[in-house]
Amino acid sequence: MNYYLIIGITFFISVIVSLILKYKIKLYSKYHLRIPMNGKEIAEKMLIDNGIYDVQVSSIEGELTDHYNPLNKIINLSEDVYYENNIASAAIAAHECGHVLQHKLGYNILKLRNQLVPILNFSSKITNFVIMSGLTVFYSSNGQNSIILKLGIGLFFLAVFFSFITLPIEFDASKRALNWLKEKNIVSYQEYFYAKDSLKWAAMTYVISSLGSLAQLIYFLSFFRKEN
Repeated sequence: MNYYLIIGITFFISVIVSLILKYKIKLYSKYHLRIPMNGKEIAEKMLIDNGIYDVQVSSIEGELTDHYNPLNKIINLSEDVYYENNIASAAIAAHECGHVLQHKLGYNILKLRNQLVPILNFSSKITNFVIMSGLTVFYSSNGQNSIILKLGIGLFFLAVFFSFITLPIEFDASKRALNWLKEKNIVSYQEYFYAKDSLKWAAMTYVISSLGSLAQLIYFLSFFRKEN
């Protein structure tokens, strides 16, 4: 399959999933919780319920920019999530708290990913250059010299591996969030499934990204079949 076709298909699917996610968030933002709590208050309650008192909840500009920064121990919630009282806000705020719990409990996959971050930060700066240089050398030598290309693919493999180990981390954070929302009666039976649906589509963005990276990796590896 042509490289640009792979990129095009991945991009198209990513756009579709992103649009669905935004639609779901907008839809579930119309359903107010029975409990008068906004995203900030939801996050603070979940932290306190789990004995966490050293993490701050703050607002950040943008849409779907919510994330937890373990370096300064701040949960950054987009303004709509931070201030509003609805199912989507509760689900997103609780999800970010799920990441805080992972850090507190020493979630093994998260520790592995954090160890890879410095390596990935370095490799990501040179991966594309090495692959393009490797392809140039590979073609100019009629497939006889593939060392640089193999090095570039090895660097790209790190990015693919990183994206895939992110998946269980995201799924686990959502599971922790949903369990807490249910156990503490923050959401009703029906609201629980709305929250679950919104987090499912958020996770799908990571799934599509990972599959797209895997498709690119397979494409690069296909050069060695041609070489043989």
